[in-house]
Amino acid sequence: MKNEKISPLRRVMVMSLPLLAASVPLCAAHAQDKAGGPVVVYVSANAQSAEAVTDVARKKLPDVKLNMVGGGTGQLLKRVEAEAASPRADIFWTAFASSFERYKGNLAEYRSAELSAIPEKYVEKSGLWAASNVHVAVAMLNSKQFQGKAPKTWRDLTDPRFKGKIIVSNPEDSSTAFTILWWIEKNFGGDVLAQIAANSVVTPSGSNVVRSVGQGEYAVGITYESIAYPYVAGGQREIRLMYAEDGTFEIPDDMALIKNGPNPAAAKRAYDLMLSREVQVALLENAFRRPSRSDIKVSEIIDMPDLSSIKLLPFDEGVATADRDAFLARWKALPKAAAGK
Repeated sequence: MKNEKISPLRRVMVMSLPLLAASVPLCAAHAQDKAGGPVVVYVSANAQSAEAVTDVARKKLPDVKLNMVGGGTGQLLKRVEAEAASPRADIFWTAFASSFERYKGNLAEYRSAELSAIPEKYVEKSGLWAASNVHVAVAMLNSKQFQGKAPKTWRDLTDPRFKGKIIVSNPEDSSTAFTILWWIEKNFGGDVLAQIAANSVVTPSGSNVVRSVGQGEYAVGITYESIAYPYVAGGQREIRLMYAEDGTFEIPDDMALIKNGPNPAAAKRAYDLMLSREVQVALLENAFRRPSRSDIKVSEIIDMPDLSSIKLLPFDEGVATADRDAFLARWKALPKAAAGK
């Protein structure tokens, strides 16, 4: 394993720490000929991801002071909207396109030079946002908690032997759970979703999913790759990720410049850096966030499969968003294994 230098305990602890503001010393010599100074980043990514970015920024942008302000995606986007008359932040990192769509009027168009290495499918057509990384839907498995063959497909999770052994977060509160469960219903039908629901315990917290599987309380957790991978990288041999043989999907995690931010010139430099190869490699190595760039071969850096080796089926985020309320009503009506804590 290529990430043995960080212990599994530290990985889990770091991911749960609150984000702290990270500062970089101002270099007056550089500021004279390039826009520098403070750049405020509203960030919904975990502390480990924020640290990976600021570590690179200290070397590459010594005249720019990055201030990371953490919070939930919805909370921070509402803050951007409330501050529209006098914006206090320069960059938003990260949100799904469906979330940014509702706040398009608060975002600034920008075509970074780094977009040449990012596939067009990951870039909003007007340049309002671009993917800084990509999530892949997986099932996190603890082999000590089930007998027989490991599941290989989403349909395998309908097997009665998994009754009460699958944990998933509440799709009303978790965008991760909503997107995955909606996609399963869309691709495999309501009967498959209903059988998975009947086998599942629903928990209010997404972090409970990976923690509970990692601790051996459940056999299967439905989540995203970057959330579960720290347990694999941490050396828990009983933990593996299921990239479903009947298909899974990717969803880009996006970043954007905030319109009329307090330091737009320096913000563009920081935005470019956050899309750069160096930062995306650092995010992969330290936070297991799969790059959006096409010039990074994931399997050469960590023990994670390349997208080309995963069976990917389409995911239409716009259709999913439009169907959200109707889906949640269908989901509520399905019998579940239990109510999680």
